[in-house]
Amino acid sequence: LKSLEIEEKINKIRWLKRKNPAHFLLSTNDKTIKLWKVSERDKRVEGYNTKEENGHMRDPASITSLRVPVIKPMELLVEASPRRIFANAHTYHINSISVNSDQETYLSADDLRINLWHLEITDQSFNIVDIKPTNMEELTEVITATEFHPLECNLFVYSSSKGSIRLCDMRAAALCDRHAKLFEEPPDDPSTRSFFSEIISSISDVKLSNSGRYMVSRDYLTLKVWDLHMETKPIESYPVHEYLRTKLCSLYENDC
Repeated sequence: LKSLEIEEKINKIRWLKRKNPAHFLLSTNDKTIKLWKVSERDKRVEGYNTKEENGHMRDPASITSLRVPVIKPMELLVEASPRRIFANAHTYHINSISVNSDQETYLSADDLRINLWHLEITDQSFNIVDIKPTNMEELTEVITATEFHPLECNLFVYSSSKGSIRLCDMRAAALCDRHAKLFEEPPDDPSTRSFFSEIISSISDVKLSNSGRYMVSRDYLTLKVWDLHMETKPIESYPVHEYLRTKLCSLYENDC
């Protein structure tokens, strides 16, 4: 048996909609997802009848008068406490999480699978995407990110290392092995295609607009804006770090 050390880091943070004075968020490292409650206090109660200021309980026999507790200001105190821990559902490293618009479920994705969770259930999740081939030598792409639709709780997208984005509908099947839409650019001209073409086309993250009409994807050298009604090409493409295009060979050799 091999024991793998899980690095102390946070891969993704996603906030839940606020329902009370406290904030709730999901965080994930490579293997474990946690639901946190974040709250702040700037007031404290003093003057309890049965408790001293140092926290010790008073002897009831020594209480000779009734005190009315009072609220006093204090230095702002921010507290974060884990409320739930969701673990042991991913074989590979988790790369993204996304909270559903219903605020009851969320997605978690690793290189080959996407799981659907309920925020109230920590020991069970449902596998809704599985791209692991029977023979791992036939693996041609991995999942890089996933995101729920901001308005339609049954729709979600996920991106891949091949530069494609798939839109799936959970109403179609329990296992979303068939996409409803596929967003990808036309193939490169063979005369301009290079060794690095596939590497730099890998999508690192994807995000939908608040209206759910548009989608933004980021690969190594570009930021692309997609219209969900048009799968064939992005409506806008913005170069990022264009100066690196001539240095790809050096970056590759140095494993950047």
